[in-house]
Amino acid sequence: MNLAPADTEYPRGYTQARALFDESIAVAVTDPRSAHNRALPQESGPMARMASIRQKAYTAGRSAAHSAMRELGHPVAPVLMAPDRAPVWPRGLTGSISHSQTCCIAAIGHMDRVAALGVDVEEDSDLDHDLLSTVCTVDERAWLSVLPQAQAGVMAKLIFSAKECAYKCQYSRSKTLFGFDTLCVTPAPVSGRFEATFLSDIPHFPVGTRLSGRFAIEDGLIITAMTIRP
Repeated sequence: MNLAPADTEYPRGYTQARALFDESIAVAVTDPRSAHNRALPQESGPMARMASIRQKAYTAGRSAAHSAMRELGHPVAPVLMAPDRAPVWPRGLTGSISHSQTCCIAAIGHMDRVAALGVDVEEDSDLDHDLLSTVCTVDERAWLSVLPQAQAGVMAKLIFSAKECAYKCQYSRSKTLFGFDTLCVTPAPVSGRFEATFLSDIPHFPVGTRLSGRFAIEDGLIITAMTIRP
């Protein structure tokens, strides 16, 4: 894998995201507000149906994916969109893409070394209080209730991000849609790790299955990451 020189000026979010994955996984970051992001012609079809802001996010995601392929030593290839809107990775690769208003992250690995990947990025802000009962289980809300008020909102947003990350990671295997109440997330703020436990049976993930992930809250971003090995 090609590593950038130590004095490279990385885009915001890259250093945090890079630290959450091992070096068998390529990570790239783009800014969805940038005019320099480009999708390949084969990837441009769905853009005609998108609003302008969604087009920018989509293009930033594809641009980040192309950069991650280069880092992985893989020829740049289209990442198409399946009918369920999930990315269709080139043969032999698996990955995950996420974007917030200011940051887009792609993580990609070879399928002989990585079974599934999940990444999610959110702005570092409190979860909207109106979403708390939708996103968080009773146990999660109980954990949040004992935290200082200034911390609880961001930790709720972390739980949201961790569930998005775990959902993306499992979806490439289960192809199953489910709601926030299917997972219970247990964060460990000191270690920067979390566990997502299935509360319902999902194909390949029976009730009680635990998936482990990592997170970083820094530079105005919440980033969560997850890797499942073959």
